[in-house]
Amino acid sequence: MQTVRDESGERYLLVNHSEASSRVRDPTTGEEHTVATDSLEATDESALDTAARGISEPVRRLVSAVPDEQALGLLREIDARGSVAVRDLLAYDLCESDLHGLCGEFRAAGLLEPCEVAGERGYRVTPDASAALARLRDD
Repeated sequence: MQTVRDESGERYLLVNHSEASSRVRDPTTGEEHTVATDSLEATDESALDTAARGISEPVRRLVSAVPDEQALGLLREIDARGSVAVRDLLAYDLCESDLHGLCGEFRAAGLLEPCEVAGERGYRVTPDASAALARLRDD
């Protein structure tokens, strides 16, 4: 499998080709269609990277940043509760070091942001993280 680009710059996965025509798949929709082979140009992008781009960027970021179910549960709980004080997050079964490590990773990934909750330091999920979690729940 190979990534190709058409004359407009759109990227596709090359399914098969002949001298005259090629079958390509849109990584976002999964739809396949036939195009003239001479209208395509090979790219250096990995076919797997191209395939991954068919998943929304916020979901890709969430999947890449969440190391395990416990971390996913933490993010889900913060999303469900809105803004949560750090002290309240410590009630979950994470040690303080692990909690702060996960929150730091989520902040770096753009999934979590600091906020103030009743005068205390806390966290809330970003709109992208909330959208990604909703998409996962729907699936």
